Amino acid sequence: MLTNIEARKETRRGSVLETVQAAFLLGVVIFGTCLFGIYTRPLDFLANVWPANAVMLGLLLRFPKTATPLGWLGATAGFIAADLMTGSPLDKALILTGANLAGIGGAYTVLRMYSREAIQLQTPESVPQLISAIGFGACLAGFVGAVANPVLFGGSAVGGWTFWFVTEFANYVAILPVILTARLFSFPRGVSTKRLAYLGLPVLSLVLSCFASFQIGGPGAVAFPVPALLWAAIVYPRFVTVLLTSVFSFWSLIALSTNLFDRVVGVSEEGALVSMRLGVSLITLAPLMLASAMAKQKDLIAQLSHLARHDPLSSLLNRRSFGEEAQKLARYCAKQCHPYSALMLDIDHFKSINDRFGHATGDQVISIAAAKISACLRSGDIIGRVGGEEFAILLPKCTREQALEVAERIRRAFAQGHVTPDGGIPISVTVSVGLASSDDGSADVETLMEEADKALYRAKHLGRNRSEIHDQEPGWRSA
Repeated sequence: MLTNIEARKETRRGSVLETVQAAFLLGVVIFGTCLFGIYTRPLDFLANVWPANAVMLGLLLRFPKTATPLGWLGATAGFIAADLMTGSPLDKALILTGANLAGIGGAYTVLRMYSREAIQLQTPESVPQLISAIGFGACLAGFVGAVANPVLFGGSAVGGWTFWFVTEFANYVAILPVILTARLFSFPRGVSTKRLAYLGLPVLSLVLSCFASFQIGGPGAVAFPVPALLWAAIVYPRFVTVLLTSVFSFWSLIALSTNLFDRVVGVSEEGALVSMRLGVSLITLAPLMLASAMAKQKDLIAQLSHLARHDPLSSLLNRRSFGEEAQKLARYCAKQCHPYSALMLDIDHFKSINDRFGHATGDQVISIAAAKISACLRSGDIIGRVGGEEFAILLPKCTREQALEVAERIRRAFAQGHVTPDGGIPISVTVSVGLASSDDGSADVETLMEEADKALYRAKHLGRNRSEIHDQEPGWRSA
């Protein structure tokens, strides 16, 4: 009893420690990102690129341990400490921190109502949902800006709301999707040079279009990279597209703030700058929406492909797909002069199982049998359900003797145990196995499967629950 109490206390202490650590780390991250925004902003005005709010919102959503009262307190301390350290008076630091927290809190409240799929931009409707959330957060920050702008910068309330809203919105769009979709990305292996060149074209097009924006200029220059971004959304995984979109957004925001678009008429005016910044944010939504739609489409295609290739009851390859994979594997073995073997398995007296326990139980027996057989195979072996209670297996780089060991391992796995469906009634199930081999891999796979099938029928004729080899004398092995 005391041990259980001590264990619960230790668990609580560990949980509290994790919460404190998460809050501290969140505060440190916010402090660092605030310094980046402060040191890159124009003198005595708001930052053009302010990553802190989007980073905090993303971390709250991706790591729930940070979304605690202590986490919010740590972030608040990070905001205030960064302002005070860079020379802002306390009242200004409190107002700016209030605007930041209002925007983050509003967006977080809305996003928490959406599904995990929507938050990670996995559905076509997730981007409009994301925009509604960050738009609400930016709107709340704008209300604080409407009060702060006259007080801190001597501007108008409407101008403060507009600038605060657009700046928050632009930074959220540029940064938040990257954090929400971030994952490990492995570069595809075995890709041809031609395929690699094709994969690099969208990035090259994006670089060239950004360069053309500077050279050509004009009001439409900021939209030049859009076709390249849409191309990337079609070719690349969702996260890569989001990352490229974020790079474009940052590039555009920095280019606008440093007057790199000097050929754009009136860009130096505050109203035009706000309009351009909002336009950049809205431009980036198109590739994000396309990437989300493409990701959903790929998932649906993958599901349909799986359904078309696999037996729904056993989750194994169906007859047609097994035949296709067997042909590929046989060609490989023939090319490498590797031996390979074929097994045909049949559940003994399966009709009596259906008659005694019902077809629903029979279906469960097939499903359990498929899992039990698969557990006896290697990762490179292929297995399919090719009939009602009949399974086919192809074993690459496997001699006759090795294949016989596999066949006997499968047979014993059934003979020495029971199959227990959901009803909880153990059922004695045995299998018969037929085997055929090609020592040098030269045999035709269809012929080999036919030979294994003949050996299977011989095993059933000789009493079932046994393994038979095609070219051995009948009855050479007893169960």
